[in-house]
Amino acid sequence: MNIIVAITGASGAIYARQVLELLIASPTVERIALIKSHHAADVLRAEGVELPSDKRIVEYDNEDMWSSVASGSAAWDAMIIVPASMGCVARIATGVSRTLIERAADVMLKERRRLILVVREAPYSLIHLRNMVSVTEAGAIVIPASPAFYLGADTIENLCLNLSQRIVEMTGIATPHQRWGESADK
Repeated sequence: MNIIVAITGASGAIYARQVLELLIASPTVERIALIKSHHAADVLRAEGVELPSDKRIVEYDNEDMWSSVASGSAAWDAMIIVPASMGCVARIATGVSRTLIERAADVMLKERRRLILVVREAPYSLIHLRNMVSVTEAGAIVIPASPAFYLGADTIENLCLNLSQRIVEMTGIATPHQRWGESADK
């Protein structure tokens, strides 16, 4: 599979790192396009998150509208925006494609490919909610960055990991993880 991972300036960079690590670990992933918004680097630095590197990851400039991720004829199977700022969600919901992240998301929707938006905001305003409804109606999957506390995670890393695994599974890539009603020993 060929997956696009975009990181916006919303808090929650740990999810981006974990998603990339899970994609790298998957033998079914052939290519990963990485796009970071202007403010993503600031958030990564502020949250002390370093992204993994791998020969399958190719980073694209968020202003490069000539890259393959901007075209529906390119063979990208799914896109994950993690974390997705509400500003980015709003622009996707209204079809405004000022940057490569927004254009790639628009392409995913128009080509009926998997688009996963991991939103990180609280509380939601009515505008946020309406934008999330709009992208959902257009075919996107909205996943709030809300970890599952019932699994009894002992660290923030483990608390976030279960959600990161579920995010990757939304692309169609299987990940082994603890599910509701299963013990951690499985």
